[in-house]
Amino acid sequence: MSGAAPARAVQVRGLSKSYGALRAVDDLDLDVDYGEIFAILGPNGAGKSTTVEILEGNRRRDAGQVSVLGADPGTAGRQWRARIGIVLQEVSDAGMLTVGETVQMFGRCYGAAREPAEVLDLVGLAPVVEARVGTLSGGQRRRLDVALGIVGRPELLFLDEPTTGFDPEARQQFWELIRLLAADGTTILMTTHYLEEAAALADRVAVVAGGSVVAVDSPARLIEHVDTAATVRWMDGGRERVERTATPTELIRRLSSGGAELDRLTVTRPTLEDAYLQLIGHS
Repeated sequence: MSGAAPARAVQVRGLSKSYGALRAVDDLDLDVDYGEIFAILGPNGAGKSTTVEILEGNRRRDAGQVSVLGADPGTAGRQWRARIGIVLQEVSDAGMLTVGETVQMFGRCYGAAREPAEVLDLVGLAPVVEARVGTLSGGQRRRLDVALGIVGRPELLFLDEPTTGFDPEARQQFWELIRLLAADGTTILMTTHYLEEAAALADRVAVVAGGSVVAVDSPARLIEHVDTAATVRWMDGGRERVERTATPTELIRRLSSGGAELDRLTVTRPTLEDAYLQLIGHS
């Protein structure tokens, strides 16, 4: 993985990592394209966090080849680190500093940092620029974590469970922020336990189980390729009818032939969660 400029932001081949007898990551392959939002899904203990920590350069691997922005994160230096941003699960703890002071302090670590005012506007914290970090709500502190992750204009942003603890409105607002960053050219690699979050944001999703990737594709294609059916419900003579089918449109056309009306008709299509659970169950 050297020579010409890398074709992908992240390239991983045969990645392995063990903790004693536990094989946390087992011969894992992964590709993340420049400019995409890529989500890694998997149950607890699947190897997600270990994999991401290796990609960030924060954990040593036992075997395999890893290229992140064209460099090996295990040996890359300060210049490479300035090109990535990391938003961890833990909230920042800046004590008595104000929001503005905290962003400004982190920005000084980078050569071409965004202006603090620009960053705070992006993450929706401009109204609390003078507030001390210790007085922020949980959602506001999470936004501050993101601000610190993007102040250096990263080419690649790592997000670890970014909306844990958010209420639905705050989560939707955060999704809009992620879309803005992606539209600005930032490559985003995220882990999340929220399947609807991955479905709403990710261009592609990798499902990880037992330390290996068991499937990778767009959310829509993952749903198409697994054995899941739509559920069609309707009322027939006062009784509820339920039928599962892979071709709900055809079923409805057949049921309504001859002008029959289908009372209280609903169609529930398979979701990414359905696909995920099936993939995990088969792994």
